[in-house]
Amino acid sequence: MNIFFNEEYTLENDTVQLRPLKMEDHTLLLPLALNEPEIWKYSLVQAGSDELLKKYIQLAMEARANKKEYPFIVFDKRTNQFVGSTRFYDIQLKELTLQLGYTWYSKATQGSGLNAHCKFLLLNFAFENMGMERVEFRADNNNARSIAAMKGIGCTVEGILRKNVIKADGTRRDSIILSILKEEWENGVKENLLKKIKH
Repeated sequence: MNIFFNEEYTLENDTVQLRPLKMEDHTLLLPLALNEPEIWKYSLVQAGSDELLKKYIQLAMEARANKKEYPFIVFDKRTNQFVGSTRFYDIQLKELTLQLGYTWYSKATQGSGLNAHCKFLLLNFAFENMGMERVEFRADNNNARSIAAMKGIGCTVEGILRKNVIKADGTRRDSIILSILKEEWENGVKENLLKKIKH
């Protein structure tokens, strides 16, 4: 399984392409980082400047090299534009679990169905290629849009971690925990999500 981190995986369908994030992608994502500050409203990691975005990508590259994360850049085939980033993180190969997050998209793509396409590709890869037994999601408990999106793809709410992390402004956040299990993916979640992205 360690070979996973060294491989260059591209996940795609007719709507979206996810390819491994690279340092040079800084120039592709910088316009979004600079011009859409609302992207970072609920994010624990701020990347709304040239310097911060470079640091964001550099840390993602280091995490991949250390076999902890696998970040992607998101390309919307409908508009022919790079529109954000997402990643697998907290990858526990022994336990066959990982988290899916660090997800952000341009404002124009929000509500366009792009997220469902991305999540289908990522979940399908996690369960059917990586052999994961559990995929976890976390969000700020105040981020209603993100929580609705996760429930919409079939996540089950597990609970809330109260004041478990420090936000960029120094205050603490409550994190909602959701997940999808392999048997749930196989027994309905995959089929329902596939129907959603085909509409």
